[in-house]
Amino acid sequence: MHLSALQIAVLVSGWALYALIHSLLASIAVKRRIAKRWPAALRAYRIVFNVLSLLLLLPLLAALVVWRGPLLWTWSGPWAWLANGFALAALAGFVWSLRYYDTGVFSGLAQWRERRTGIDDGERFNLSPLHRYVRHPWYALALVILWTRDMDEVRLVSAICISLYLWLGSLLEERKLLVLHGDVYARYRRRVNGLIPWPGRALDAAEARQLVATAGPDRHTGGV
Repeated sequence: MHLSALQIAVLVSGWALYALIHSLLASIAVKRRIAKRWPAALRAYRIVFNVLSLLLLLPLLAALVVWRGPLLWTWSGPWAWLANGFALAALAGFVWSLRYYDTGVFSGLAQWRERRTGIDDGERFNLSPLHRYVRHPWYALALVILWTRDMDEVRLVSAICISLYLWLGSLLEERKLLVLHGDVYARYRRRVNGLIPWPGRALDAAEARQLVATAGPDRHTGGV
């Protein structure tokens, strides 16, 4: 079936509402407000944030299944091999990059076990190999996977909404990272692109190590 104007409006509104809630809950301003009123609640903040983020996705993912229609385009022949190759490489890059993240902090379990009540989650600044080429490698890999799939109307509308949010979300995250990291992140941002790798806009391994070393022990990690 083809999407009606109402279905498109509902889908776009759903993704926009998800983006708004997700961005607000991830913001320093909201964390500071909670820290002021209920400081002990920050211990569980990251866990609740992750669970709520997944639960809010369920209706949108259900729409991708229920409102599926005829394909607008599909990858076939050599193009299918190329598209699937890029998607698999992006998935492998995501899994490989996990070794450079503190999964305990990312999941919120470390904050819960250690009773952390800071607004910055406590993860040290670090640059994975992928961070040498883009500041938000997980967002960049997600875009590759997103746009190498076959598209019907509901997937296309969702892909556009998700892509816009990844771009806008990366800009919002930049503001937070600048607050948390200060000059070291500003210098990093001047050298490396946000989402799209570009010749001449990358760090070599020595430069990345030097930048991490200048961050000091009180700095925290960069974006995803």
